[in-house]
Amino acid sequence: MARAPPGQNKAPGAFFLATLLLWMISVLFEIVFNKRRELLSVVGGFCFYQFANCVIRSWVSKDPLLVNTCVSLLHSSITSASVIFILVNELIRTGSNGMFEHSKLVGNTWPWAYPALCFSCGYFAYDQWDMLHYRLYSGWIPSILVHHLLLLVCFTLALYRNVTINYLILTLICELHSIFLHTRKVRRMAGIRDAKSKVVKVEWVLSWITFIVARFAPHILITIKLIRDSPMFEKGVELPLALFGMGGMNLLNTFLGIDLFRAYRREKSSQHHE
Repeated sequence: MARAPPGQNKAPGAFFLATLLLWMISVLFEIVFNKRRELLSVVGGFCFYQFANCVIRSWVSKDPLLVNTCVSLLHSSITSASVIFILVNELIRTGSNGMFEHSKLVGNTWPWAYPALCFSCGYFAYDQWDMLHYRLYSGWIPSILVHHLLLLVCFTLALYRNVTINYLILTLICELHSIFLHTRKVRRMAGIRDAKSKVVKVEWVLSWITFIVARFAPHILITIKLIRDSPMFEKGVELPLALFGMGGMNLLNTFLGIDLFRAYRREKSSQHHE
């Protein structure tokens, strides 16, 4: 993530802002006119992370990129803890037998899964707005904005139809890895860049482990399960949307892995030149 240069074309920002406004109107319509009060957790998530942004901006730093990264770190921590709690709670409640069956993942909803997904959805809307407002993106097709738009579409449609909630909770286990991504950004912005430091070395080890265990492998396994269980899906948008969403996530994970490897090599190279 980087600040957009002053002269950058504003067309991408205008497009993503328009889609975000349409999303907000859609959610408010569902809450007000269709009486979907459970979706208030989406608004709650948006307001909570916006409030966190204001607190960090007032007490820590005025730098929009640092503030945004700190809030992202907060979201990753809360979401990771929520997902682990939901999974452990379900294991204790019913045991692992049948927990990941198609019917449980598509038609049922684990306790606390729906509000957790709503709250996280609110964060992605907040983050999309914050990056657009402060232009914390670059390029004609900013990958971070595409990522958030993809998640908002998939999450919101699932919440509206109350299907595949458990599948989406499983995808959010990747936030464990995001903790170390955001920690690295905050560390570097704070000026801690000594590649020989034990803290930095441990951070890289944990980052690679969680990238594989909590992001890359789970998303591949979820995609494989979707393909294997495809005959069990009813006709509708659920399967095409799920496959499209996971295809996009796997592609973004691949690019993220390449970027991580390049960053790791740069830090190792700087260590050798010192």
